[in-house]
Amino acid sequence: MSIGTFTVRPLDPLQDAELLHRWVTDPKAAFWMMQDAELQDVEREYMRIAAHEHHHAYLGLHDGEPAFLMEKYDPRYVELAGLYDPEPGDVGMHFLVAPTDRPVHGFTRAVITAVMEELFADPDTRRVVVEPDVGNKAVHALNEAVGFVPEREIDKPEKRALLSFCTREQFEAARGVSA
Repeated sequence: MSIGTFTVRPLDPLQDAELLHRWVTDPKAAFWMMQDAELQDVEREYMRIAAHEHHHAYLGLHDGEPAFLMEKYDPRYVELAGLYDPEPGDVGMHFLVAPTDRPVHGFTRAVITAVMEELFADPDTRRVVVEPDVGNKAVHALNEAVGFVPEREIDKPEKRALLSFCTREQFEAARGVSA
């Protein structure tokens, strides 16, 4: 059974802010740490990302409709600077699935798979780095399902995080794709 087609486009911080505001303030997005954000806070945050040379935000579409947020960043300069020893080809990632009243079984796993495919579509990407909150057990399970291997806990200014890595080979093995 196919879940549908996933695509991404660059996020427009002003046009997409209202939609993003609904997503990031939803109770299911607690680990996004924007529960009390006002619309202007969301606009400001994504304008900051849009202006950043090493951080990019994308709106993920499912069959042409907005369904998830994806952020890609260079961990040498953003999020993890000074917290681990980056390797050439490391790419940092965040993703958020839009809240829904009609969840589809397997949808979130399909989204993270699409995000990983998008990141590894760049031949320069050798490994994806994530740093979710240590308490976010649901995302740890999703990460492991697509090939991430936890390395260690780290302290970031806003949270205690689980630093995890996924190489192209680990992702392909998790998907059952032979190299």
